[in-house]
Amino acid sequence: MNKQSHPKEIIFLDGPRSRWDELKFAFSVFHQFIIGFRKLHFIGPCVTIFGSARFDETHQYYKLTRQVASEISKLGFAIMTGGGPGIMEAANRGAKDVGGLSIGCNIVLPNEQKHNIYLDHFVTLKHFFVRKELLRKYSFAFFVMPGGFGTLDEFFEALTLVQTGKTDRFPIVIMGKDYHKNLHEHIHLMAKEQTIKETDMELILFTDDINEAVSHIQKYSIDAFNLKLKKAQRTMWILGETPIK
Repeated sequence: MNKQSHPKEIIFLDGPRSRWDELKFAFSVFHQFIIGFRKLHFIGPCVTIFGSARFDETHQYYKLTRQVASEISKLGFAIMTGGGPGIMEAANRGAKDVGGLSIGCNIVLPNEQKHNIYLDHFVTLKHFFVRKELLRKYSFAFFVMPGGFGTLDEFFEALTLVQTGKTDRFPIVIMGKDYHKNLHEHIHLMAKEQTIKETDMELILFTDDINEAVSHIQKYSIDAFNLKLKKAQRTMWILGETPIK
């Protein structure tokens, strides 16, 4: 394996290294988190939207995501995505359509990922696991739009954290019922085979109805957590913080 052409994660996962190399990697991860914390500290409550980077603006799922993001943004949430093209761009664009706050947690990839033009604020990260933590940390609801392995990874990790009580019971909405029909059937199969509880199925809403999705977020996010969507900002200049408008 040519270590020079692969991400640091591959080298890290190859097994034990010198103590010094392990320490340097740990500090690099810590540094990534601090960058994210300082950049995103004042964004207020968010809704994170996951989905494929590969749909263009003519695609039905791009259009659906843009509409969904606009309606959720009208509730007062900042819209957060992975910051890239496709569904992520559609969500950020939908927020901008209605004057909402649009946030991105971008990732450094060799090919398809670069930040989209509809972001008010973004942070670019090196590690997927840091990015996923930041996408969850500031969000009070999650939307899963059609996507690939990365989207399912983000969905199941968020769902597992809610299911196991490692995070609050934030609502998770899956849109694109035709696209996700096999996923829906498999989740029912897991409940039937008792690898999950029947009640775990209540953690997810499958719908293509934007109004139903918005009502779900209103009930299980805003009302359930008594959210105040206008947040006072107290910045500290010594930490390099600036208020987000």
